[in-house]
Amino acid sequence: QVQLVESGGGLVQPGGSLRLSCAASGSIFSINVKGWYRQSPGKGRELVATITSGGATNYAGSVKGRFTISKDDAQNTFYLQMNSLKPEDTAVYYCCAFRGLSSYWGQGTQVTVSS
Repeated sequence: QVQLVESGGGLVQPGGSLRLSCAASGSIFSINVKGWYRQSPGKGRELVATITSGGATNYAGSVKGRFTISKDDAQNTFYLQMNSLKPEDTAVYYCCAFRGLSSYWGQGTQVTVSS
């Protein structure tokens, strides 16, 4: 099993920045992909960004150029740096990890962008 714990959510004004962290523990060997998803009220969970074990990244079009996913393998932690935040970025953000057909999810952290 893999345990994921997010931190760093909160309330921020439009145009502001936040950095989310996801600390992984447990059987973290052979994790292929790490990522962030988000879910807004009344909407399904959507991909935000992913990063492979080799460092290749992928972003949703709505966040490209504003968000950056990164990882620190030595600390078993990965991050989502969110800049130029917009009200439509308001959601619960979930970190996730994939190993083969298995997926692991954090508990979610609320990000609210509002003036």
